[in-house]
Amino acid sequence: MQLPRCFATALICCLLGIHSAQATEKQDTISKKQAVKLATDQYSGKTLKISKQGDYYIVRILRDDGRIIDLKVHQVTGEVKKD
Repeated sequence: MQLPRCFATALICCLLGIHSAQATEKQDTISKKQAVKLATDQYSGKTLKISKQGDYYIVRILRDDGRIIDLKVHQVTGEVKKD
């Protein structure tokens, strides 16, 4: 009788662990608004477009000198890379 109870306990622990990992993943991502703020803090200009690509937000900015640049903002770390 001990084996089924042990198995059930292990199964419940595994299921709770998976649920916690998924909840943490959702909480750790930044919003589109935060991504735009991070991008425009480093490169001033008018935001034209924002989209999602994999783990990144792509923020398209019209610079003051008329050039258009695309910036990648990581959804978890907030790291900004010029594309």
